[in-house]
Amino acid sequence: MDQAAQLRKMKVKAEMAGVNSSECKAFEKQRNNSIRVLAVTSGKGGVGKTHVSANLAYSLAKLGKRVLVFDADMGLANIDIILGLTPRYNLHHVLQGKKTLQDVLITGPGDISILPAASGIKELADLTRGQKMTLIEELDNLDERFDYMIIDTAAGITGNVLYFNMAAKEIVVVVSPEPTSITDAYALIKILYRSHSEKRIMLLVNMARNYQEAREVYRRVGSATEHFLDLTIEYLGYIVYDERVADAARLQKALVEAYPGAKASQCLIGIARKLSREPAGRYNIGSVKFFSNAIIGRDCE
Repeated sequence: MDQAAQLRKMKVKAEMAGVNSSECKAFEKQRNNSIRVLAVTSGKGGVGKTHVSANLAYSLAKLGKRVLVFDADMGLANIDIILGLTPRYNLHHVLQGKKTLQDVLITGPGDISILPAASGIKELADLTRGQKMTLIEELDNLDERFDYMIIDTAAGITGNVLYFNMAAKEIVVVVSPEPTSITDAYALIKILYRSHSEKRIMLLVNMARNYQEAREVYRRVGSATEHFLDLTIEYLGYIVYDERVADAARLQKALVEAYPGAKASQCLIGIARKLSREPAGRYNIGSVKFFSNAIIGRDCE
């Protein structure tokens, strides 16, 4: 039964129980509360992908959004380290059946919620079908209390990376001005587009010296995707190279929290504002259940 049918059924039951029309509408609105699922990914490691995920989450939370960060770098998780957190449990405990997703969620700076993954566990580098189904079931049990889910994927084109990118309608590809990063970003976009052409793909240039350099990176990647894939990718923005990023990393804090006035912080805040200003539902699929439905649909083909 689809969500619309479920809502109609609940409305009838509520009206039969004596609940008035306005209360029914309010209940329907609450049930339809949707979550934007964004995957932050990259073709090459070392481009600051996790730094971007953590700071975008913090910036969105400061704008009044309810944010869940899903650390999907299964075998080499580090978003908790970046934010100075020490989770007692992680996703490995969930996949083993020892804990539920609610048990392992932790609260980070700015009241963002974090789903930590495990580090140094080889078996998580490529999830089995059974583990994927366990994850699907647990995600279905999450209540609809978030506005954004940011999936911090691993770098590259491994099975897990492609798997988690399936879950997001919106994909943010992080790239640096280095030639190898540009080449790998194009390779990742090519695979994602040919497999899932309905996705919204955005390019975020990190560690650029200035606006001109960032636009040149976008031009190079965009020209390649238009010429060879007939695909126009969006330019989300850029983050200027800033030595404060390394300082924040040593403090194990989000840059925007530790140094809100830094140039890179202002870039990140601007990108968060840009995302938050977009009309609700424009790129949204529905509830948290979209995550599992998207994966189930692809995994069973």
